[in-house]
Amino acid sequence: MTTTILAPARTVPFGDPAHEPAPITRRVDGVALVFEGGGMRGTYTAALVQVLLEQGLFFPWVGGISAGSTNTANMVSRDLWRTREAFVGLTTDPDAGGWGSFARGRGYFNSEHIYQHTSLPGELIPFDWETFKASEATVRIGSFRCDTGEEVYWGLEDMGILNDLLVRCQASSSMPVLMPTVYIDDVPYLDGALGPTGGFATDAAAADGYERMLVVSTRPAGYRKPAEKRAAAYRRMFRKQPEVAEAIINRPDAYNRTIQELEQGRREGRVYLFQPDRMAIENGELRYDRVVGAYEAGLVQARRELPDILEFLGV
Repeated sequence: MTTTILAPARTVPFGDPAHEPAPITRRVDGVALVFEGGGMRGTYTAALVQVLLEQGLFFPWVGGISAGSTNTANMVSRDLWRTREAFVGLTTDPDAGGWGSFARGRGYFNSEHIYQHTSLPGELIPFDWETFKASEATVRIGSFRCDTGEEVYWGLEDMGILNDLLVRCQASSSMPVLMPTVYIDDVPYLDGALGPTGGFATDAAAADGYERMLVVSTRPAGYRKPAEKRAAAYRRMFRKQPEVAEAIINRPDAYNRTIQELEQGRREGRVYLFQPDRMAIENGELRYDRVVGAYEAGLVQARRELPDILEFLGV
């Protein structure tokens, strides 16, 4: 895969009007906002974050896994500029990743760089920590604990400083094989999509008492994950972490089961399931033109579906 860079990076300093938090004009009652992961496929659904923020919507519960943790963080910090740049701008960063990065042992996505060296003031995509930390929303970011096989969800109560958020988003987004394991307090973590839902924080929303959910998927309607054909290879690769191997092998069943539950929830009126009309990029896409195209396509669909979303939300 090539990683053509077609546009220069543009850092927007704090104090610039682009970094003003989107104002809250409407508060959603009793609906959780859940973001699926999917690597750079999250570009498409980041466009929905933009539309929700433009509408002034505040959700009482926001959670995500893997790339969904980035959309979660940007939704809660209400940063319209960063919502786009966290994906589109990433392609302009020569240190973001690619197969050269993988060969050097940093991962196909250089997660340490992406999550820990781009979000401070003056860096490529600075994050509004103060707005995020002051939010009234319940926040959940999920990651897979490699030594026990548990899905762990972190909230605002676990994050005293910005780096506490950044390293947890890094852990949540670290795809096995392609990216290194992330250690937090000496505990090993990988991509939260290895958990029992296959990549959706719907179990965390339910545990917090939410029955109604706006679930944002990065796969088109009808998608089902095929059975894993390399079980023996993964068991050899992760022989020292058997919980990881089994989670990889079992993920298709977990993912497909969750999708069936969400489709049933949609039929019952409890779930609004946002699914891309068409997903033209893969999770590892780093070409600027294709990522921009995915974002623009997401905007078209998000704006088209907005009236139905607002009706579901009751606002």
